[in-house]
Amino acid sequence: MIDLYTAATPNGWKASIALEEMGIPYEVKSLRLDKLEQKQESFLRINPNGRIPAIVDRDAGDFAVFESGAILLYLAEKSGKFWPSDPKQRSLAVQWLMFQMGGVGPMQGQANVFFRYAPEKIPFAISRYQNETRRLYEVLDRRLGEAEYLAGDYGIADMATWPWVSISEWAGVSVDGLANLQRWLAAVGARPAVQRGRAVPKSEQPRDEEQVRQAGAKILQK
Repeated sequence: MIDLYTAATPNGWKASIALEEMGIPYEVKSLRLDKLEQKQESFLRINPNGRIPAIVDRDAGDFAVFESGAILLYLAEKSGKFWPSDPKQRSLAVQWLMFQMGGVGPMQGQANVFFRYAPEKIPFAISRYQNETRRLYEVLDRRLGEAEYLAGDYGIADMATWPWVSISEWAGVSVDGLANLQRWLAAVGARPAVQRGRAVPKSEQPRDEEQVRQAGAKILQK
């Protein structure tokens, strides 16, 4: 059994989607980021960086794993699913996973911050990160014109990247004109396990955009 410490963010959805796709039993431990529960000492013992997601593998002596990409790799190895046996195919999966971890996530995350949360609108910063996110989307689009999924077959790279690209509008970034990326977005989003993972954790209550902005600004102060 896996304990999943998470919240309703793209990084959190990576882990829940992977758990659903791999059929690994898990229990959700939902953290309220706006209440800074991720900064409590009890959670810092699991993830010293104070970020979600994190998992604790009860079957492995309460072994903790943090960083979303590391979690996907751990779960793929644990389950033996979505983890190619061929070294080249496995390397492709890791390359595109690292592309998300080092590119799409950080750049789109900064676009989110400056476009939605920053108390002062800085046009240069907004443009910088939105344009870089769009450029990365174009890299994905080109790759998806060569292969059905990022590493050829559907796998952990897709599970890592889809949650971010699926909320491109929140960062003010368009996917217009990227037909291959749009095709992939629809195909991954139609998978039942992706839909189940995307719904984790269950929303406590609907919040309007201003409430979300204020909560995001509070988190950024810590």
